[in-house]
Amino acid sequence: MASSFSPDKYVDLVRFLTGPLLNAPEALSVDCETYSDQGKIWIRLACDSGDQERLVGYKGRTLQAIRRVVDIAAKLAGQKVQIEVYGAPRESPRSGAGSSPRSGGAPRRTPSRRPRRRD
Repeated sequence: MASSFSPDKYVDLVRFLTGPLLNAPEALSVDCETYSDQGKIWIRLACDSGDQERLVGYKGRTLQAIRRVVDIAAKLAGQKVQIEVYGAPRESPRSGAGSSPRSGGAPRRTPSRRPRRRD
């Protein structure tokens, strides 16, 4: 059964999820905009630069997990929620995967192994 949540509930959920990750949770600024005609809620986060790295996490995994939890709550309510962090680089799905700075960003190739001959 889908029921509409107020934007304050999403803000509280985001604060609950991000608070333990931050060195200075009181410095976290949460801005929320609601587009009622589209059923979409836009949440923007801003925090200290040192905390941004902790919030985003390794290759954006921490931020992806926070987005998933909030997205599940929004889907249950029949809404869409978008979370964005101010000042954080946008993570791409393939950021850093299989690339090497020495090879100019080309994917690494593992050397092929030949089967050993048994005599």
